[in-house]
Amino acid sequence: MRTAAFHTLGCKVNAYETEAMEQALLQAGYELRSFEEAADVYIINTCSVTNIADRKSRQMLHRAKSLNPGAVVVAAGCYAQAAAESLKEDGSVDLVLGNQEKKDLVRILDAYFAEELETPFAVGDMRAATQYEDLAANRSEGHTRAFLKVQDGCNQYCSYCIIPFLRGNIRSRRPGDVRREAERLAASGVRELVLTGIHLSSYGRDFKNAEEREDFGDGAANLLELLTLLDGVEGIERLRIGSLEPKIATPAFAAGLASLRHFCPHFHLSLQSGSNATLRRMGRRYTAEEFRAGVQALRAAFPDAAITTDVIVGFPGESEEEFAESFSFIEEIRFYETHIFPYSKREGTRAAVMPEQVPGAVKKRRAALLQELNLERQREFRLSRLGSAQELLSEETVTIDGQAYLVGNSREYVKLAVPLAALGGDCAVNCLYRGTAEKFLNSEILLLTNVSKT
Repeated sequence: MRTAAFHTLGCKVNAYETEAMEQALLQAGYELRSFEEAADVYIINTCSVTNIADRKSRQMLHRAKSLNPGAVVVAAGCYAQAAAESLKEDGSVDLVLGNQEKKDLVRILDAYFAEELETPFAVGDMRAATQYEDLAANRSEGHTRAFLKVQDGCNQYCSYCIIPFLRGNIRSRRPGDVRREAERLAASGVRELVLTGIHLSSYGRDFKNAEEREDFGDGAANLLELLTLLDGVEGIERLRIGSLEPKIATPAFAAGLASLRHFCPHFHLSLQSGSNATLRRMGRRYTAEEFRAGVQALRAAFPDAAITTDVIVGFPGESEEEFAESFSFIEEIRFYETHIFPYSKREGTRAAVMPEQVPGAVKKRRAALLQELNLERQREFRLSRLGSAQELLSEETVTIDGQAYLVGNSREYVKLAVPLAALGGDCAVNCLYRGTAEKFLNSEILLLTNVSKT
């Protein structure tokens, strides 16, 4: 029996695709091991969103070969797609799989071991990709939550982003396939699904005919209709969505989400900057005013919604005035969490050659200012939960200050805990509990009291 180990870099889509590749190898008779153990095959699912991600990908490929010099090292994913030519000269890498070739991992390994592989470099032209890749993670035993990939590719071509070149244009998964995987995941014990994709807001825009819109009837397929379809899957108690473009958050979209039984009001809207001048240079297709309108629509439908975002500081040409404008906008919106990224140059993008690149020290100072605001807003949002009724989906048992707790997340993705001692024998991971948020156990976790199991 051959052994294999995986390491994943990058986004939730990569995490999903790694799980799908793991399952394919298990079904082919491989034994999976942790990455630090000796294995016959190491698969690194790489990332290339920044130059730093490229470097980390190379480091992990070299580390895999150092763990077992005789092992087969496979570079898969975005860095493999971007750097196929240079990887041909890298002695640590034996096989290279692009983003459309991950589904062929077992076949390629079989051919490699049989010495029948024509070329070790399987990297297609993503510009030619028109169909959603047939790669599915169909089981998730032992997990409360599972990612469910429903879309790939992006047509936005923001000036700082290489991903559309590495993932291709938008490709949506057929709704019937999505629902069938959701049903299989529910049967394996999963109670919470997180829909993910490279540009989730564009789901369904590429569907051209009735066959592709199966289960939607004659209407146009879109993300809201897909969520409505999944809301009826037996065993699924929670539905979440990944990152959204702000302009999708219309009053009609928000009202549709509010009508779903299992939808969780935790939204990640990508801002990147609160300055319209910076947004224009970034190639983002909305204004700060349109972003504000989207937030207002969501909060009208979900008054207690948790809204998080991404922000890039130090984008080329970002003046002190533009940063101050962005900071003021972020302060106004009152996000639950803000993920802050100092701009990192990515070769091959328009932004990489823009004038007025911002010095690193300036980016660091601006990021620190936003992080201070972020920590304040996180505590503020958690504090607003105290005294309110909350629902916890338990995920793990942890010990805090010598006491054992069941820990999980609320519907708004706030971490909650229940003392095991308070539950008697009626406690388990992957169960729903309701109670009152009473106090902070630490800076991130709130204690739930008056608990009942549902």
